[in-house]
Amino acid sequence: MKLSFLGAAGTVTGSKYLLEAAESRVLVDCGLFQGYKQLRLRNWAAPPVVPKSLAAVILTHAHIDHSGYLPLLAKNGFTGPVYCSSATRDLCEILLPDSAHLQEEGAEYANRRGFSKHHPALPLYTSDDATRALALLKTRAFDEEWEAAPGLVVRLVPNGHILGSASVLIRCAGKSIVFSGDLGRPNDLVMKPPVPLHDADYLVLESTYGDRRHDSTDPRAELAAIINRTVRRRGAVIIPSFAIGRAQTLLYAVHLLKADGRIPDVPVFLNSPMAANATRLFRAHPGEHRLSHEQCEQMANVATIINSVEESIRLNERRGPMLIISASGMATGGRVLHHLKTFAPDARNTILFAGFQAGGTRGAAMVAGATAIKIFGEYVPVRAEVALLDTLSAHADYQEIMAWLGYFREPPRQTFIVHGEPPAADALRRRIEAELRWNCRVPEHMEQVELVS
Repeated sequence: MKLSFLGAAGTVTGSKYLLEAAESRVLVDCGLFQGYKQLRLRNWAAPPVVPKSLAAVILTHAHIDHSGYLPLLAKNGFTGPVYCSSATRDLCEILLPDSAHLQEEGAEYANRRGFSKHHPALPLYTSDDATRALALLKTRAFDEEWEAAPGLVVRLVPNGHILGSASVLIRCAGKSIVFSGDLGRPNDLVMKPPVPLHDADYLVLESTYGDRRHDSTDPRAELAAIINRTVRRRGAVIIPSFAIGRAQTLLYAVHLLKADGRIPDVPVFLNSPMAANATRLFRAHPGEHRLSHEQCEQMANVATIINSVEESIRLNERRGPMLIISASGMATGGRVLHHLKTFAPDARNTILFAGFQAGGTRGAAMVAGATAIKIFGEYVPVRAEVALLDTLSAHADYQEIMAWLGYFREPPRQTFIVHGEPPAADALRRRIEAELRWNCRVPEHMEQVELVS
């Protein structure tokens, strides 16, 4: 077997791993690069693998940094199956058209305002490309074994990150390799814990929080404190949120805080049609999360859903205490940019980030203390309070990753540390080597390795 790291090596985005075995080639994950410009430019380069040469694609989950390159793969000639869980299929049907719409909208806006270096500015891919990619999705049940390509037997194992998320176990010619995907947390407010795995000859392991532990403080207490002090200033709390997973956790947390009287009954707006659609999917996949049907209803009803662009514009005209939850989670695009442009200059307001902020994103810049951010070609002053609520992260920290690894009966022959910024990936490598005595390495982008017997 041969393994190539086509993305998420030295960074947290662009997850793509090419596995060549039994005369077949399969891609595990097919994500877009986000963040720094030099990473985003990789999306525009020639495909790192000839799309028509692939027998199949296997998705760990639906987030755009794991699925968002699929429309481009389809655009360039891939017509094979894309295997995933049922919930991942449902989420991709929301995420991929939205991603295409944002690409088209961004190109149209750049052409209208004239701030692009390209004439005309073109989208990375279109809605037609997203539709073409969605037609390739084939669902498989958790823990079902199937042959993704001749000689390659695959199993999806729930890993608790978001609805539908899985670790991927592949067996071929007596050897096995596990791709952890993005590992969830054992005590998440909404999602069930990751299911442990016990055996693998090789392991590809995420390291988003490989150098950090999440604060043990109750995230609801932190969220209440942020909301209450903003309300006292008569300000608004703007929460750039990942539409899939984080938005739903935030909504449920706000519901609990209101029900317990820990925050005032201020208006809450969910300005993300994608997040609203994803919230409804919790009812369709009850076995994957902790919420009852009644709790799903309470989560869905705590906010007013903003559907149209006109409603979104009117939201920017409101003043006074309120919460606005809007995608995207790192402020890389979406409706939240218009809210940031309106509310970031006012010191009464709070911009609250609720998860990991990849380097090169507006979110990372604001958390680091940027006094201005560039939005739609203009610099917008940041006078609002900027807060980071890391305790709501859907990624396991290093202690939780180590606990998951503790279920392995034998050390893998080699563990590859991926999906982390260099300090996080190397810190996790050193910890695993010191505490478990496993063979570990941090691969380079585009590196190829032979997985020997």
